[in-house]
Amino acid sequence: MRFVLAALTIVVASNAMATEALAPPMAGDPVLGKWSNPKGTLAVQTAPCRGGSLLCGAIVWASEEAMSDARDAGVNQLIGTQLLTGYRRTSQTNWSGTVYIPDMGRSFSSRIKQNSPRQLTISGCLIGGFLCKSQVWHRVA
Repeated sequence: MRFVLAALTIVVASNAMATEALAPPMAGDPVLGKWSNPKGTLAVQTAPCRGGSLLCGAIVWASEEAMSDARDAGVNQLIGTQLLTGYRRTSQTNWSGTVYIPDMGRSFSSRIKQNSPRQLTISGCLIGGFLCKSQVWHRVA
């Protein structure tokens, strides 16, 4: 009987830790905020998606060059475009979702890794997690 109680305690504790690690984004979460791409041509505001359990990010600023590239790809209104959609926390510092690339007019499977409170690595992959490209984004003050 003691073995069963000990096993149940371990299972309950493990589930509690897993639930905590996979919690939705909340106020004060370091992944939330305004982020700039490596070239400094876009700024994205990350926040909980509608419903609050997933992470999303919309473009809040774009350079003339970025807006021109987007228009060439058929995206007429870059500001307000949802760049990051439906990211689920996969660990304390990692997220998995979909990234939209405006100048290509396409969405790709994506991962976000929180490197530090001031730095994210965002990866987009073409085919089932292969042929990936990553960028390091920095927090905008």
